[in-house]
Amino acid sequence: MLINLDLGYDNFNVGGITFSVAEVEGLINQGIRIIIILILMYLTIKIGKRIIDKFVERQIKSNARFSMDNQKAKTIGGVLKSVLRYVTYFSGLALILADFFGGMSVAMASVGGVALGFGAQSLVKDVINGFFILFEDHYGVGDHVTIGNFTGIVETIGIRTTSIRDFTGDLHLIPNGTITTVTNHSRGNIKFIVDVEVSYEENIDNVIGIISEVTKKFEERNEDITSPIEVLGVNSVNPSKSSMIIRVSGGSKPLKQWSMERKLRKEIKGAFDEKGIKVPQLITEPIIKKEDKYDR
Repeated sequence: MLINLDLGYDNFNVGGITFSVAEVEGLINQGIRIIIILILMYLTIKIGKRIIDKFVERQIKSNARFSMDNQKAKTIGGVLKSVLRYVTYFSGLALILADFFGGMSVAMASVGGVALGFGAQSLVKDVINGFFILFEDHYGVGDHVTIGNFTGIVETIGIRTTSIRDFTGDLHLIPNGTITTVTNHSRGNIKFIVDVEVSYEENIDNVIGIISEVTKKFEERNEDITSPIEVLGVNSVNPSKSSMIIRVSGGSKPLKQWSMERKLRKEIKGAFDEKGIKVPQLITEPIIKKEDKYDR
């Protein structure tokens, strides 16, 4: 492509297209202004996040009367970062658009405003619902919650979305405007249940006594236990397996219930082995091939 540039005139030609020097200067100036705006946006977010992190850190370490606890400080910090991003993005975008379309007509501006209003309806709903979630303290960062079909730990709460990570490691981003029902599993103590299956031939009072000894020692050694462990008694009897199930129930701190169940089962099994308590044997039925089954 040939470029014909005549410095003696106010216009020059590129590939048969004529440009004025004033137009080129205007485009260059616009490009420089946009680059400056983008740099300022980047610095604003970067510096703002560091300030918010410092604020959260001070709140966690502070013992002042009006300081926030660890969970609340992290929740507020996440929201402030979300607000910072959105305000910076919208402000930067508005400056860029104003620079490009500063001379557009009122009619065009009105059309753009209407289109933006329709597009922002869901955003406004998300923001309002997110505000009420925070104001009414439905959940906070670190809580174990169920939102709709998703269960996991709350990682961040923004003005538009809530992110929770389930126990397989998947991260779910949920718009605040779609949240209608929340189950918070982290408010208050959590009940855990251990069902112990023993042979029908065993003396029930002897078995319950052994389990009670184990639970008493287990309760003394574990600070995550929040309420006494009770041996509730025989929960069911299964004549076909010649077995009975004894139910044990207790209370623990949130997210510790599964660990308590596993540890307690292990200790009960060890006590049964020492005392010679029998557990029901698994009886397997002979495998019937498909052709044999249908031949009968």
